[in-house]
Amino acid sequence: MVGQQPEHIYSTQNGFPHSAHPYGAQYARPDGPLLLQDVHLIESLAHFDRERIPERVVHAKGGGCRFEFELTDSLSDITFAAPYQKPGYKCPGTVRFSTVGGESGSPDTARDPRGTSWKMYTDWGVHDYVFNNTPVFFIRDGNQFPHFIHTQKRYPQSHLGQGDDSSMFWDYLTQNPESIHQIVYMFGPRGTPASWGEMSSYSGHTFKFYNKEGDMTYVQFHILPEKGFQCLSGAEAAQLGGSSPDYHHGKLYRQLERGEKPRYNCFVQTMTPKQAEEFRYSVNDLTKVWPKKQFPLRKYGTITLTENVENYFEEIEQIAFSPSNTCIPGIGPSNDSVLQARLFSYPDTQRHRLGANYQQLPINRPRNAGCPFATMFSTSTKTPANECPHIATNFQRDGPGCLYNKGKEPNYISNLPSATLKFKNLTDDKTTNKYKGVALQGEESASVKKQEFERERHERIVNGKINEYFIKTGVSELDVEQPRALYEKVFSDADRKELISNVVGHASNIHVPEIKTRVSQYFGLVNKDLGKAIAEGLGIKWEPLDLQRYADAVGHVRL
Repeated sequence: MVGQQPEHIYSTQNGFPHSAHPYGAQYARPDGPLLLQDVHLIESLAHFDRERIPERVVHAKGGGCRFEFELTDSLSDITFAAPYQKPGYKCPGTVRFSTVGGESGSPDTARDPRGTSWKMYTDWGVHDYVFNNTPVFFIRDGNQFPHFIHTQKRYPQSHLGQGDDSSMFWDYLTQNPESIHQIVYMFGPRGTPASWGEMSSYSGHTFKFYNKEGDMTYVQFHILPEKGFQCLSGAEAAQLGGSSPDYHHGKLYRQLERGEKPRYNCFVQTMTPKQAEEFRYSVNDLTKVWPKKQFPLRKYGTITLTENVENYFEEIEQIAFSPSNTCIPGIGPSNDSVLQARLFSYPDTQRHRLGANYQQLPINRPRNAGCPFATMFSTSTKTPANECPHIATNFQRDGPGCLYNKGKEPNYISNLPSATLKFKNLTDDKTTNKYKGVALQGEESASVKKQEFERERHERIVNGKINEYFIKTGVSELDVEQPRALYEKVFSDADRKELISNVVGHASNIHVPEIKTRVSQYFGLVNKDLGKAIAEGLGIKWEPLDLQRYADAVGHVRL
């Protein structure tokens, strides 16, 4: 009938119907051997052997859903980034929530930071937020990330995890005291959130916003749930980890099935270059927060979770995020070395996991390159590619899994008649052929001088706050100020008791006695009573040390 969808028919991968029983196979005779000519059998077995793709190195355990972003307040005074100009602009997206260290089958209520990655299918391209549910992180040196993650995984000899022996976990942390802010945060109430739909997410990293006049502003993002950040106790999280390892995943799935739509408000903190020069800490330090009294939150949007995905593997397992997609025109990365490392590492791990053309997979494809999912969502924001401001194209071609090869367009800057490619100005919508032809040295010199002058003095001052020439940044008393304030001024008495209980429970699995002593001294750097309480909980002698004596005891690095 006209307008009626055809029936779904069981078929082989080439599209033709397969009319025999799908579980059956061709035999040479009854009770005889199978026949190699059975194309359906070979196809079924061969595909099954290749169903799994490499597990994510971090953030392996997770789930997600679809959402809608709406810009409520313009940020045009601080950025020319297209999605942040006109209040009322909406776009669809997909979010993935995850733990950091655990494998795909691990409990999602485990004490751990949570990844909260948001992919927005804007009219101008894909825009990612690759955030965590904590505003700080364990490290601030980019090259430290893989080695840190090694200590959060299984022990190389025994293949045992933290639940059996947490020596490796605490050995690393106590040798790197800049981690203490994240640890106080993580072993407090927020280390075990109650729900993905009621959980904050933060950029942690500092980004740079540029407006049309070329002025730069430092920015950090905060995505905060309207109902507040709800948490489980350590005991509740542990119980659910055993009885319902997919608790968070299932809870969100059922919420959306019931029509509930968790909602978040989106904010930025802003800092001028002059404020950055006078700031007590480096704007590039991922282990620090910006005080909200000094740098208040500024609302710019809302995010509403709208519906479950149609297929988990296609839309969640194959989705690929990167902070390089945060850095769209009008937004740039700061000199935070962890962010700089992630700009390479995140796309690179997806090339390994999903293939060189992972961004052509439907879930990762920009809307202006024909993303099919952006037009399937239940939201009203379903702009097809031909209604976007431009069609995305570039010179990347071929390779395994190529789905979108840009047709007849030449794969270089071409003056051939078949070339249709144009170039857009950075801060307005004009398009030109300005990069076609010969580039003269005079043009290069003028461009460099134009960009250099205003940035030079500020970049020198800000960069001077970090020992960039060292292999490893050093620790000072500044590194315990914010975790001390968190413990002494933000945490309630109940929160402090919970922190002590959580640390003692986890560190009790340490099999090396001297590391237990070191753990109590590590927390003693934040607050001596805290260190003493942990020592008592671990049944060891309390031996307080200041930072210098602590470094001497643990081992004093010579850079």
